[in-house]
Amino acid sequence: MRSEADFLIEVVERLDQTGMAYMLTGSMASNYWGIPRTTHDLDFVLVLDLASVERFVLAFEPGFFVQSQSVRAALRPPHQFNVLDEQSALKADFWVLRDNSYEQAAFARRVVVDLFGRRAPLATAEDLILHKLYWNQITPSDRQLQDAAGVFAVQAGALDLAYMRQWVGTLGVKQQLDELLSGKLKPKST
Repeated sequence: MRSEADFLIEVVERLDQTGMAYMLTGSMASNYWGIPRTTHDLDFVLVLDLASVERFVLAFEPGFFVQSQSVRAALRPPHQFNVLDEQSALKADFWVLRDNSYEQAAFARRVVVDLFGRRAPLATAEDLILHKLYWNQITPSDRQLQDAAGVFAVQAGALDLAYMRQWVGTLGVKQQLDELLSGKLKPKST
């Protein structure tokens, strides 16, 4: 069975073959920046337009279950589709980069890091925290808050707090960020 690390490497290699701009986000990115936890899927933000749909689909054949109509439908809300590994049933969720100021800024700030021996673009620690706090507003989850707190616990001295404060109003997460900075939000303890 394919490991999560092998799955990540395979997806990144196939994405690189497309020449499309992307970044890894979600729990795998929070594992990189913060306190690792088990995850069973990958989350990517992808620049996608109608002309690149077939290029994307072809890059994931064979070996992955991906449907052209699902990829094409992601050009409209909710701007999301997934790809399944036929060997392991591991899943990669793809979110199409939307034309809003925060998402564009976060995407522009992505950094290239080494993940399991492979270079890949990754959401910054600041944007990952903001994203986790934002998603907790949409679908409340202790896991989102614990991931944000785990990244903060590891990266606290290196974070650009002015940048984070710049976006809290837009994202509606000022209270959550204040709780994180004051120590009220804690990472998962083992």
